[in-house]
This record gives sequence, C-alpha cells and structure tokens, in this order.
Amino acid sequence: MNLEKIQSELNFKAVRSSGAGGQNVNKVSSKVVLTFDLNASDSLSEEEKMLLKTNLASRLTSEGMLILNCDEDRSQIKNKDLVVKRFFEIIKKGLFVPKVRKATKIPKAVIKKRIKDKKNISEIKQSRRKPNLD
Repeated sequence: MNLEKIQSELNFKAVRSSGAGGQNVNKVSSKVVLTFDLNASDSLSEEEKMLLKTNLASRLTSEGMLILNCDEDRSQIKNKDLVVKRFFEIIKKGLFVPKVRKATKIPKAVIKKRIKDKKNISEIKQSRRKPNLD
C-alpha cells in the first residue's frame, strides 16, 4: 500500500460548516469533505480492494465511494489534516487481517486429572450420605 499514491487519489471539497458560530460561519467554508473512489483506485491491488469492500461495507456507498467529513476545527487546513489522518486509520483497520486461530488439543494428562478429581469428589460425597438400612 503506497500512502503517497493513495493520497493523490483523494478528492477534497470545502463546504460551509453547520451549526452556531456567529458571522464567520456564514462566509467561511471550513468543513472538509473527503471522497475516495475505491473501485477506481490504481494504488490498491485487487485483493486489497476486495478486503476493504468486505470490511468497510457499512461505510461505502453503493458506488464504492468512501466519504468522510470533518468540521471539528475552525481552520480548513486543520480539518483537512484531521480527515486525512482519519482516512488512513480507517484504511489500515480495513486492511488488517486477524490471525487464524489454531485449535489446540487437550493433553491426555489433563483429561485424566479431571476425571480423577471428579471421582474423588464423588467418593467424598458418597461417604457423607447416611447408610441405607434396607
């Protein structure tokens, strides 16, 4: 995964941020919208694309676009940096493949010890019973 090549494929759009903020919010476009077309990406291999499609299925649009917004700061540049960091974190998490769990066999000694302990507890309980007088 080439980060510089992926970053060149990102599209940014500055939009006016919503919410309260006085006169400044009406004239400054500080909100940044990042769009990334997963299907048209040349920097990702086909295996990586398929992995991202499955892992990020809930975040992708029907056309395979990943859209992220950031309006946390009043500065457009800081919002752009934040949304790019968030994008790369999402991509790294989407490409992460967990290790396959190997089933382990229970050792025979452990099985024998468990059965022996069960028998011992059973004998203790048997000895506590009242004798049967038939």
